[in-house]
Amino acid sequence: MAASTSSVPRRTGRFLKALGTALYRFLAHDGWAIASHIALSVLMSLFPFLIVVTALAGFAGSTGLADEVATLLLEAWPAEVANPIAREIGTVLTVRRTDALTVGAIFALYFASSGVEALRIGLNRAYEVVDWRSWWLLRLESIAYVIIGAGVLLVFAVLIVLGPLAWRTAIRWVPAAAPFELTVGILRLATTTVIIVAALTLAHKFLPAGRRRWRHIWPGIAFTLVFWIVGGITFGRYLDSFADAYVSTYAGLAAAMIALIFLYTLAAIFLVGGELNAALAQARGETANERTTS
Repeated sequence: MAASTSSVPRRTGRFLKALGTALYRFLAHDGWAIASHIALSVLMSLFPFLIVVTALAGFAGSTGLADEVATLLLEAWPAEVANPIAREIGTVLTVRRTDALTVGAIFALYFASSGVEALRIGLNRAYEVVDWRSWWLLRLESIAYVIIGAGVLLVFAVLIVLGPLAWRTAIRWVPAAAPFELTVGILRLATTTVIIVAALTLAHKFLPAGRRRWRHIWPGIAFTLVFWIVGGITFGRYLDSFADAYVSTYAGLAAAMIALIFLYTLAAIFLVGGELNAALAQARGETANERTTS
């Protein structure tokens, strides 16, 4: 028991040392510059991605699902950041789109995949790997991720829409279950958490060159998830006090700048998570990359 207790401080010390190394690696790999690239790319990719989602939802026969997807994407964002973007998204999604195979939709797919490419660049630097595959092959892979992601989000949207209906039906058959009903808010939060964890796992395992096992990536995923929550709460409280400063500085661009700074913060945390995985593997005398593409 004593040995087990004494090992806790040692593990904590190793983790803190690895975290310090991760922060150093983040600065050495131009993390702030890459984070700004990711933030801008993701913001620019958001609306093209939702156009793709709307087109797919139109083929599925329910364009209203695209609104549900947009809500899921912004569920974990602070209200001060999400509300202005939600209003603009509502404007975009009111346009009926069934042109998934037209030139416009192809451009939407291309621009939506730019966000994926930005994440790939950041993770390649964090894991110190070079991807020698052709640029067009990487772009096609990113486009595939966009399409698959849109489809998965539509499936989750269907479950969110049908969940309350199925529960009300179950209550009619089993009235005693009514007091144990989960709120829609909890269901949405759980769904958003699952989506975020799945997206982070796929990003760390498959986006950068090489492949990594779960034991090599889970510390960075847990770090990212925790500090995204902390960062979102902190940023929301900060905006409660200083939102007027953004309005007075950026005028009509205030909403866009707030969203950009928020995404910049999330991108920096995401990159530090990747650096943490690499630093922990280095401390163990291992490499976080199972194999690299040659």
